[in-house]
Amino acid sequence: MSTRIVNIVVAGVGAFGIKHLEGLAHIEGARVVSVVDPEQEKARSAAARFGAPHATADLSEALALPGVDAVILCTPTPMHARQAIACLKAGKHVQVEIPLADRLDDAREVVEEAGRRSLVAMCGHTRRFNPSHQYVRQRIGAGRFRLQHLVAQTFFFRRSNLNALGEPRSWTDHLLWHHAAHTVDLFLYQDGGEIVQAHAVQGPMHPELGIAMDMSIQLKSSTGALCTLALSFNNEGPLGTTFRYIGDTATYIASYDDLYTGAGDKIDVSQVDVSINGIELQDREFIAAIREGREPNASAAGVLPCYEVLDRLSRQLAG
Repeated sequence: MSTRIVNIVVAGVGAFGIKHLEGLAHIEGARVVSVVDPEQEKARSAAARFGAPHATADLSEALALPGVDAVILCTPTPMHARQAIACLKAGKHVQVEIPLADRLDDAREVVEEAGRRSLVAMCGHTRRFNPSHQYVRQRIGAGRFRLQHLVAQTFFFRRSNLNALGEPRSWTDHLLWHHAAHTVDLFLYQDGGEIVQAHAVQGPMHPELGIAMDMSIQLKSSTGALCTLALSFNNEGPLGTTFRYIGDTATYIASYDDLYTGAGDKIDVSQVDVSINGIELQDREFIAAIREGREPNASAAGVLPCYEVLDRLSRQLAG
């Protein structure tokens, strides 16, 4: 495989921007040439830490640098689609952290712009890349496991507007358009069918944040498989997402890059891929797709059905 240098701008150095910078440091030929953050000092600090020669608070300044091939956007959700389109119009490949957009029309516009310009547009649906979920997918592909019910719990404690690092956020996170996107896309990806039934209910709105703090989602695939998803920003206890794959031959419990049997025995997934870090594997796919001139796994077009389901659920909740 080609190892030509790919010059990358990383925009946003919050929790996930740092994760991408750490992952890119392990990928041969991935060169971070600029770090962007509205807080200039944060951009400079991250650039110094990871050896990037340029730091700025202005994405357009970074896009104008000579030789830039691609951008990874780890910026606030409401900016994702607009910034992705700006990157594509500047002739740059783009990877957008999940979610691709918080409106279906915006997600479609990103897909259309990438198609018009024949550029790679990818979204950070990391569950496709975690070794735990890859292991299950390999069993499905080999005909050794058939999914019957995916049960997922996404639990966080977010009663104030803070990010994963405990820092104040300039925008408000969303259970449906962010956290549910992980599970809806994973269910579609692993099952291979189409959603024929979708239903959601939500709890009370937070008086200051203006979002539902609890939500329940039920999906049924054309294959007959079910997905049940519980989400909460009110949870005091272990945080994160756990997936229980219930199938015809086994039960698997996945938590990020770790995997267990239904009985709780840990499964060794260290040989599933070249790394056990899902973010690094996601970035490896992005760079490989650029080098090979192909559509990546988790392309914007490939994850669009997820956003169609989210739009369907959003309209149902609003009605």
